[in-house]
Amino acid sequence: MEHTKTRWNTQSSRLWFVDNLRVFLIMLVIAHHAGQPYGPTGGMWLIFNPEQAEILGAFFATNAAFFMGLFFLISGYFVPSACERKGAKVFLKERFWQLGIPILVFALLVFPPIFYFAQSTELSFSQFFFEVYLGQGKVQVGHLWFLVHLLFYAVCYVLWRKMTKQKAMFEPDQQKMADPQHGLILAYLTALAIVTFFIRIQYPIDTWKGLLWIIPTEIAHLPQYLSLFVIGIIAYHHDWFRRMPTQRGWVWLGIGLAAALLRYGYALTRNQLFPTRLIAGGGWDWRSLVWSTWEATICVGLCIGLLVFFREQVNGKGKWGRILSANAYTVYLIHILVIIAVQFLVAPVLIPPLLKFFFVTLVGIPLCFLIGHYVRKLPFARLVL
Repeated sequence: MEHTKTRWNTQSSRLWFVDNLRVFLIMLVIAHHAGQPYGPTGGMWLIFNPEQAEILGAFFATNAAFFMGLFFLISGYFVPSACERKGAKVFLKERFWQLGIPILVFALLVFPPIFYFAQSTELSFSQFFFEVYLGQGKVQVGHLWFLVHLLFYAVCYVLWRKMTKQKAMFEPDQQKMADPQHGLILAYLTALAIVTFFIRIQYPIDTWKGLLWIIPTEIAHLPQYLSLFVIGIIAYHHDWFRRMPTQRGWVWLGIGLAAALLRYGYALTRNQLFPTRLIAGGGWDWRSLVWSTWEATICVGLCIGLLVFFREQVNGKGKWGRILSANAYTVYLIHILVIIAVQFLVAPVLIPPLLKFFFVTLVGIPLCFLIGHYVRKLPFARLVL
């Protein structure tokens, strides 16, 4: 029988390990964006560094394989309790306020001047804003695409509850579904890999579309994001975050780390067996199926493994942990602006790109949390943040 003993307090309703994991993921997001000018990303960035560090390609690919999926898993986990506690109407009202207001502020006030000054145009700002940005449907939400998805999924969840008359919470004495065995986890991993492979035949990585015309979506990762959000809801009902056996978590953490290290090994050895363009893309090719499976293995392994690792090893609720957790959402909102500013300052410095990446990351993370702390003190900020 697998070892199920854990170090968390079963009497506490606060999952401190999830708070700590969320802070870790926010830091990883900052580091991910800190490296954008200095490595092969496959996308666009406002700052361009002519010299590139190839190893950052593995860093980006490994991150993309799991960290946003884990965000969706965690987000889905807390939806049922919030909806039940507040009621559907208040729940949606708060979601529109807390997610919708930042989306509108960034889309209409923050991003327009950034994109205006980033491109060469003879138009005045007002002409650019009304004729191009709004008139041609080029409104940008940037990294807040995640919030757009969460808002849409919240609406879908409430509609699903009303249509099925599904209760959000189970009574403590009701029988819960057994925590996922290795076989079920492996079945999900396999299904995710296969669906991802077929999706990427038409929509390679870094191909963005407007889902339902208004929801910015990288279709290549949508099966992962959507399925993990739903699994998060199921996990809440059956208390899987707390009940996942420790030994099983260690096994999947090892699998996820091994798959991630293999990705770094491939980057370092530059193995020609799997050309980068196919690993980072898609198409009807067996190498794309290999990468879809590889990515799904990293995702499933690290999602399960990191949750158990933080539950067992990083489950404190100290002063600094509470401060960082309280500011995590604000940091997610503002970190792009802070990171781009630091990248702009170091752009003329003649040092290797990897050193620039480490500098921007090490300076950017504490700076983002410091600025986020004071942003939350602004009038009315706490109503949203």
